[in-house]
Amino acid sequence: MNARLPQDLAARLDLTLTPDPRRVIIKLFVPGEDAALARSRAAGLIDRIRNLDEDEAGVMLEETLRRFGERHHDLPATFLHHYDLVRHRVPQDVEVAPAVRLLVGAYFSHEYAVEAAALCNPSMVAHPDQSELGPGRLRVAISVRQIGEGHLSSIGFATALIGPGTALAVGDRTGPLAVGRRGATRHRRDLLEAGLADEDWDDEVSATVLGSLPELFDDDDFESAVARLPGDLISRTTTHRTLETLRRVIAADYAVSFPAEVPLDRRVLWPATAAESQGMEDARFVQVVGEDGVPSYRATYTAYDGRHIHSRMLASDDLRHFEITPMRGPAAANKGLALFPRPVAGRSLALCRSDGETIGLTSLDEHNRWRSPTPLHRPVHGWELIQVGNCGSPIETEQGWLVLTHGVGPMRRYSIGALLLDLHAPERVVAELPGALLAPGPAEREGYVPNVVYSCGGLVHEGTLWVPYGAADARIGFAHIRLENLIRSMRAA
Repeated sequence: MNARLPQDLAARLDLTLTPDPRRVIIKLFVPGEDAALARSRAAGLIDRIRNLDEDEAGVMLEETLRRFGERHHDLPATFLHHYDLVRHRVPQDVEVAPAVRLLVGAYFSHEYAVEAAALCNPSMVAHPDQSELGPGRLRVAISVRQIGEGHLSSIGFATALIGPGTALAVGDRTGPLAVGRRGATRHRRDLLEAGLADEDWDDEVSATVLGSLPELFDDDDFESAVARLPGDLISRTTTHRTLETLRRVIAADYAVSFPAEVPLDRRVLWPATAAESQGMEDARFVQVVGEDGVPSYRATYTAYDGRHIHSRMLASDDLRHFEITPMRGPAAANKGLALFPRPVAGRSLALCRSDGETIGLTSLDEHNRWRSPTPLHRPVHGWELIQVGNCGSPIETEQGWLVLTHGVGPMRRYSIGALLLDLHAPERVVAELPGALLAPGPAEREGYVPNVVYSCGGLVHEGTLWVPYGAADARIGFAHIRLENLIRSMRAA
């Protein structure tokens, strides 16, 4: 039986973020191939563009830039980038004028509304910019899962001010969006080794390459290590497959940067690798403080390729430049990892749900793999009997680590609850909220996925817990709870 909690324990705000179809990015568009034709449609289109009358081509380009220029950040640069992606269809002996290159890029582009279908599953962290704020105010960054055509998810952002008191104001989200540019990154040898261990791939070729790489290496370092392989290893029949595996594991690491002039709420983290080609889902952001006392950000998210899920980590100092790496080990085999904001007793810890239905605690081993988890909380109450999981990173309080949870009950109804873990030994649950803190209300049950409230992380500011949450996987609401009242409502485990 579900325990009854005070009806006013959590207060919802009369404020909702809804999907905005005006928030669009530009994607590469390549006309579909026809198997019955020997000639590519793409090549034929390029030929027709090149054969346009010069004046007509100029007018077409000018009209396209006029129609779409204000909707996008640096539209000509995007057109040129898309031209570069299809230029292999242009005969090598043909010189293409700069304006025609832009026009080709325009024909091979289309707009995509990143949140046309839904906006949900937010997390909230302190914004890197806390300048020019009055007493009691905190600027926060809100990450969101935005879903467009084809159920394709990406990571977006909003900026808000909370305080003084229980005031919350979300900043303007209009204006042209920017997709971060992928760039080179330094790879970690221990992550490569952990990735090979996950795939149970260990032979003399991989061992030799690993042994000749520095702790941090780039793509050129890797290719140099391959070039130094002894001839007897190169000639083995399995070597080609091993090198393909090594390159695939390395390619999972990448970096994304945004121009400084693009504000946070216009930045879009868009799928950039095969493993996340069908979506980047449910980012759980947390602000961490290093040994030098300097704060930075980490986030875990689920990469989805249409068949398999993969756990990934984002690292950023400023929410402008992001380093993306895979997460390895048994505890990373499922979705929903959430990092602790600091080490506990010298251990890097995370919450997980590796069995699909139990909240567990995992730690990072010396090989950078997340160990098999220790169970913390299994489905026991009626409102959570199908499965339980976390709703973001643990929040440090004087009484212990506060963990927002989600539970799934009858009719796949998602609700939010809470646990309290021992501050020094988080393997021990010290208290639990006896019922759901937030459950779908009449205004929240209808949407893209009915009967769901779900959060990817909140924060505490001046004694108040702020919880952004997705409602019916369609829109985002906000609730606040006095921390002392929440702790007082919990029962000893």
